[in-house]
Amino acid sequence: MKRSEQLKNGFNFDAIKPVIDYAFNEDIGSGDITTNSLIPVGLQARATMVAKSSGILAGLSVAEYIFRSLSPDILWNPFFSDGDKISKGEIILEISGSYRALLTGERLALNFMQRMSGIATMTSHCVCELEGFHTQILDTRKTVPGLRLLDKYAVLMGGGSNHRIGLYDMVLIKDNHIKIAGGITNAVTQIRKNLPDTIKLEVEVTNLDEVNEALTAGADIIMLDNMTLQTMKESVKRIDGRAKVEASGNMTIDRLKEVAATGVDFISIGALTHSVTAFDISMNITT
Repeated sequence: MKRSEQLKNGFNFDAIKPVIDYAFNEDIGSGDITTNSLIPVGLQARATMVAKSSGILAGLSVAEYIFRSLSPDILWNPFFSDGDKISKGEIILEISGSYRALLTGERLALNFMQRMSGIATMTSHCVCELEGFHTQILDTRKTVPGLRLLDKYAVLMGGGSNHRIGLYDMVLIKDNHIKIAGGITNAVTQIRKNLPDTIKLEVEVTNLDEVNEALTAGADIIMLDNMTLQTMKESVKRIDGRAKVEASGNMTIDRLKEVAATGVDFISIGALTHSVTAFDISMNITT
């Protein structure tokens, strides 16, 4: 199963465990010296996570994994699932168990959940803007190194779609590839000789002549990079369904409707993952 398929079906913890283990070592190291000096070993506590703003939830399973790694016998009681809409003030979940585990895992769990829920919420806003259009929202490779699978899972929870996961699962011929190959046609021809047809091939273009060449060369997807609305519209007309069309470059939420109105199939937005506003969540612990 490809990683993209694993994302759609849920977290692949074999791929994610090293990321969480690194985060454990980074934050907790040899132990939480403050908590372990103050809290008796057997003391039990109850915690609630509360949404401090409204949006889309993501990262619950990561948070559960963190707390269970610290204390396998905690009682985990979520009131929502990843992808659910939550409102400010709603209780997301309750956890009961070792006070030490709850306090030690709090920041680590919140860091993951707040980032992932922020991505899911921003994605959802963009998806809602395109209601009534056939255009889909795509993410990009502009993610924090090591967090890509988590970031792209969060995009799915917000209603968006994943572009390629990495450099290994889809061809994207960009300007520097075109230069070294001596043109779009040469680049496409050379890559088609080396790879099976089952791998999708996308070409980045910047003008109508390049649109024509990419189409003639047999691109599966043509990416319109930083084009005007009129040029996008003309590009979609020329392509006429013979390839999928993606719009890219400085996409903001206020531009989405007018770009979608040109008829493109996809709009890719790097800001979904490279300019995340953390979703505000608080965690309160009581004995």
